[in-house]
Amino acid sequence: MLPYVVVVAVAAAITYGATFVVRRFATELGAVVEPGGRKIHKVTTPTLGGLAMVGGFLVAMLVASQLPYFRVVFHGSSEPIGIVLAAVVMAGVGLLDDLLDVSAPAKVAGQVLASSVLWVFGVTMFWFKVPFAGVVILSPSLTPLLTAIWVVAMANSINLIDGLDGLAAGVVAIASLSFGIYSIKLENLGQLPTSSLGPLVALIALGVCLGFLPHNFNPAKIFMGDTGAMFLGILMAASTSVVGGRTSDVSGETFFFFAPLFIPFVILGVPMFDMVFAIIRRTARRTGVSSPDKEHLHHRLYEMGHGPRRSVLILWAWTVVLSGFALTPTFVNHGNAEIPVFILAALVLLYTLFHPTVRRRSIEAIRHKGLSQFSRNESTKRVHAKRSGG
Repeated sequence: MLPYVVVVAVAAAITYGATFVVRRFATELGAVVEPGGRKIHKVTTPTLGGLAMVGGFLVAMLVASQLPYFRVVFHGSSEPIGIVLAAVVMAGVGLLDDLLDVSAPAKVAGQVLASSVLWVFGVTMFWFKVPFAGVVILSPSLTPLLTAIWVVAMANSINLIDGLDGLAAGVVAIASLSFGIYSIKLENLGQLPTSSLGPLVALIALGVCLGFLPHNFNPAKIFMGDTGAMFLGILMAASTSVVGGRTSDVSGETFFFFAPLFIPFVILGVPMFDMVFAIIRRTARRTGVSSPDKEHLHHRLYEMGHGPRRSVLILWAWTVVLSGFALTPTFVNHGNAEIPVFILAALVLLYTLFHPTVRRRSIEAIRHKGLSQFSRNESTKRVHAKRSGG
C-alpha cells in the first residue's frame, strides 16, 4: 500500500497548495458566485477550485509514473495518457461553463468528447457480468456508446449533488477510497490485472478531494465549480469502467458475481439516486431535465431543519453506509457480517428523521398550519355573520 499512500499524499498536498493560488486568481478574474437565488452561501465566493484538483491529479500521475511499483501500469500502455487528456478536456468544458455559462446540450457534447478521448486510448469496458445471465462481451461498435453514457452519467451525478459546501468532495472521497480498496482486493485475488489503472485513478481522486476539502468545507472559501465536479466525474467513470468492465469471472463467489457490475452504483448511490430522482421529477413536471430546482437531497435535508454542515455530514454518512454494505463481503464471508452496517444505517436514518431540530420544525409547521386554518375559519365566520346581519 505504500506506493498508493505516496501518490494520495502528493495529490492532496499539491491540490491543497494550488487552491490558495486558484482562490486569488479566481477573485481577480471575477470568477465568483454571488449569494441568493438557489444558492445557500451567504457571501461572495470564488469558484474554479477544480483547477487546483487538475494540478494535483497531473502531478500525482507524474510521480506515479516514476515509481517502480506502477511501472507495469504505465509501461507500454496508452491508457494513462488517455485518462490525462480526457480529464483535461472535461475540466476545460467545466471551466467554460463556470466562466461563460454554456448551454446544457453544449456541456453534454463536451462530456461526450471527453468520453471519446477515453475510448480512443482504450480506457473502456471490455465485458461485464449480468447476474444469472453470464458475461456480456462488448462489441467494438457498442463500446463508444456505453463509454459516453457512463461518463455523462458520472459527471452529471456529481455535478448535481455539488450544492453544499464540501458535499461533492466528501462523497467522492469516501466513494473513491472504497472503490480503491475494492479494486486492490481484486488485484490481490488475481481477478484484476496488476496493470489496471483503475485503483490508481480512484485513489488519486481521493487525494485531490482530501486536499480540496479544507478550503471547501462550510463555510467554503472556494467552490470547485463545474470544473471540479465534471473532472471528478470523469475520474470516477474511468476508474470504475476499467475495473467493473474487466474483472475476471470468479466461480462460486456470490459477492464477486454481482459486485463488478453494481459496486459503482452502490458506493456512489447518493449522487446516482439524486440524479435519477431529478430526471424523473423534472420529466414528470415537463420542465426540462436541465432545469434547476431546489429539491435535491441536500435541499430537502436543509428544508427539514438540518443546517448546511449537518446536511453534508448526513449525506457523507449515507455514503459510508453504502460503501460498508459493498465492502464488507469483500473481507468477511459469513452472512451476518452486514449486521453492523444495517445497524449503522438505522442510526443514520433515525438521526436524519428525528434530530431535535427536525422535530422542532415539524411541531412549528403543525402549529402554523393549525393557526392558519383557525384564522381562515374565523374569517369565514365573520363573513357569514356579516351577511346574516345584513
